[in-house]
Amino acid sequence: MKTTLQIDIKKTEESRLPETDFDNLVFGQSISDHMFVADYEGGEWKNLRIEPYAPLHLNPANATLHYGQSIFEGMKAYKNVEGEILLFRPDANQKRLNESAQRMCIPEVPEEIFMEGLFQLLDLDRDWVPAKAGASLYIRPFVFATDDYLGVRPSEKYKFMIFTCPVGHYYSKPVSVKVETKYTRAIEGGTGYAKAAGNYAGSLYPALLAQKEGFDQLLWTDGKNHQHIEESGTMNVMFMIDQTLVTAPTNTGTILKGITRDSVLTLAREAGVNVEERFLKVDELENALKEGRLKEAFGTGTAATIAHIAKINVNGKDYILPEKNDNAFSNQVLRKLDAIKYGLEPDTHEWIQKV
Repeated sequence: MKTTLQIDIKKTEESRLPETDFDNLVFGQSISDHMFVADYEGGEWKNLRIEPYAPLHLNPANATLHYGQSIFEGMKAYKNVEGEILLFRPDANQKRLNESAQRMCIPEVPEEIFMEGLFQLLDLDRDWVPAKAGASLYIRPFVFATDDYLGVRPSEKYKFMIFTCPVGHYYSKPVSVKVETKYTRAIEGGTGYAKAAGNYAGSLYPALLAQKEGFDQLLWTDGKNHQHIEESGTMNVMFMIDQTLVTAPTNTGTILKGITRDSVLTLAREAGVNVEERFLKVDELENALKEGRLKEAFGTGTAATIAHIAKINVNGKDYILPEKNDNAFSNQVLRKLDAIKYGLEPDTHEWIQKV
């Protein structure tokens, strides 16, 4: 990428690489050496820099702490057998970040700043990208308000930052989920489609209640009457009923436009799988479980890629799904995605960008 951006770089004096156990990575725990930072003030993004990863110093009156004006993205980088760093669909993350920004009254981050800051950061911390199969470098771009002011209005100042962390698998085993029919994640006209921090805060309590009952995640239902399946925890969710792949549409403003979701649907259609983007009724899901017509269910997302669902609780009753063999669609599409991400198969969709 040709750029005229000036990004100041200050390298860490002592890397944390030697103390990082790449064979036992806990998701989100080991943070790489550097972070990219840009400040928004006076109507423009400025002070572009890469500096050692370190705590932030915030005023107690910081607007984000009080009013939650914060958005983020999640993406990954991989290392191929030649040792090159491969990014999966970063352009889609950049566009989605700005869709979230518009909804949350945050100034958009120009593509040049997003991409150049990302690429220079990854180039500097390239040794943090795991070479082990199944591992990757998780990337967290985010924007938050930095006004020190308690009035309820959009902030006039912001920070855009990116930091990274080497990770292994998000879920170590198939998950169990419960259909949620009391609490609501999103409603039409709300912020459900945005990766806004508050969306996740609001989901924590219902998820905690489900975890106390022995479930890993929730299957969220619509906020009007709780009759349709929407998402699962931090993921989009898909169901293979008979030979048809069913997943919720993203045109209602309540569903995150998942990049993994879009990739899976693209590969499914190429493989000749019948795809229906529609809301699955809770009753329809329950009937498919009772009749043995639900062949598989799984979540899709950057962190988990494909998260197999082993058990679904509907109206207080547990249903166990069939074990997945190698020919199950979810396993086939997982292998396909991994092969593309690690550079083992041709990238016919131009999803991969090399650092």
